[in-house]
Amino acid sequence: MATDPYTEPTNAGTPAPTPVLSLLGASKTFGPVVALADGTIQLVPGEIHALVGENGAGKSTLVKILAGVHQPDGGQFRVSGDDVSFRTPADSKAAGISVIYQEPTLFPDLTVAENIFIGRQPRGRAGLINRGEMRRQARELFARLGVPIDPDRVAEGLSIADQQIIEIAKAISLDAKVLVMDEPTAALSGVEVERLFGVARSLRERGAGILFISHRFEEVFALCDRITVMRDGRYISTHVTADVTVDEIVREMVGRNIDALFPKSEAAIGETVLKVEGLGRAGVFRDIDFEVKAGEIVALSGLVGAGRTEVARAVFGIDRYDQGTVTLDGKALKPHSPQAAIDAGIGFVPEDRRKQGLVMDLSVAKNATLTLRKSLATFGLINGRTERRVAEDWSKRLQVKTGSQDYAVSTLSGGNQQKVVIAKWLATEPRLLIVDEPTRGIDVGTKSEVHRLLSDLAGRGIAILMISSELPEVLGMADRVLVMHEGRITAQIDREAATAERVMHAATASVNLATEGTAS
Repeated sequence: MATDPYTEPTNAGTPAPTPVLSLLGASKTFGPVVALADGTIQLVPGEIHALVGENGAGKSTLVKILAGVHQPDGGQFRVSGDDVSFRTPADSKAAGISVIYQEPTLFPDLTVAENIFIGRQPRGRAGLINRGEMRRQARELFARLGVPIDPDRVAEGLSIADQQIIEIAKAISLDAKVLVMDEPTAALSGVEVERLFGVARSLRERGAGILFISHRFEEVFALCDRITVMRDGRYISTHVTADVTVDEIVREMVGRNIDALFPKSEAAIGETVLKVEGLGRAGVFRDIDFEVKAGEIVALSGLVGAGRTEVARAVFGIDRYDQGTVTLDGKALKPHSPQAAIDAGIGFVPEDRRKQGLVMDLSVAKNATLTLRKSLATFGLINGRTERRVAEDWSKRLQVKTGSQDYAVSTLSGGNQQKVVIAKWLATEPRLLIVDEPTRGIDVGTKSEVHRLLSDLAGRGIAILMISSELPEVLGMADRVLVMHEGRITAQIDREAATAERVMHAATASVNLATEGTAS
């Protein structure tokens, strides 16, 4: 176990700073389930501290203890050296802890200023709300953060990035000592991430302690001063970021060596399965031409907003297109008809698995067999035993970790939910599988499992179209890379010729690589 540099004197005769937050040996059980066995984190003023671990490592439970949502069964909890015991989230906020979630929950009908000061609006002599003072204070908060947001703007329609900044402004107005950022960048573009990082660094300079939770190692190593690793509900280590490598962190997270995060095996490339010609939709994408062959993984890459997901949705029939054709195994697909795509042999794993890929309140078994309802039914009725048997078979093949097929799919980790979505489509025996951001929001160990699964599917002759915003994933898994920029394909690059620089040049249209290193 690594030594925490802030639990000992920093040098001879110099005491370590008092942690602004100290949680030591916290435990939490829910019935027979041990969610947290040794939750330990120490955060000092003026640092950004990463908390990393696989899904199921205990991070979410630890954060809920900090937020006052859960009360620990044991352990020591201190804020600025004082013992605390939170019974409600209000207790946590009163102690100076604010949690910034991936998707903030503002009141959409209220203004930005009203959301910041709701329940504690400044008042004038007659006891009436002083709206002018409220706007002035809101403008001052945004000036401190260096972000121009109109205090009079209604919250409805604001981007996730702006909503998070508003939550941070609210935390500052409450004199928060600790900001917990829980996967704050998952839904942000590159520009929005940089803006958030700038805000986080300015808060660090002002002495705030920031706990940053993310699966993205490039962000952790670019932003954070220290890294704490958890595994299986237990504290593993704390490192100074500059003194550790990504490989070392990964080994501690998963408790084993990962030979390769991208276990891409060679597959025999067969005949063309999907062919897209001249596909276009006014104002969204145009002149889209590509094909995917049996056993081939083709990655659709590009910056957020380039039109990748829109093309995939059009191919599957969810969204309309104005011109062009989509053929599968030489047969034209009926436009704007997901059922026709499914009948032809296409499966679609969407970007948002919780809202578009699963019915969260239904069981694992029902979700895994959603695409088989007709074939499993006899006289309109589905035999539950048959349903569970089929789901159990796919769960074993994909190594879905669940206590029972009857558990709600919402009880699974993000990685296991993703496997259920994939199982649902593999059960249809597809010729083509479209996967949109297949590893978004899942931990590094499960990412490796999903990558291995995609490679195995390609080896079985399934054609795969993969949309990914993670450049290492694109370079590690794709046989060919199609790069999009502003609704057009600007490059088609073979695996051997694909580099990060070449893909990024094409993604930003700084150079046209359409004829360089392309597939024949």
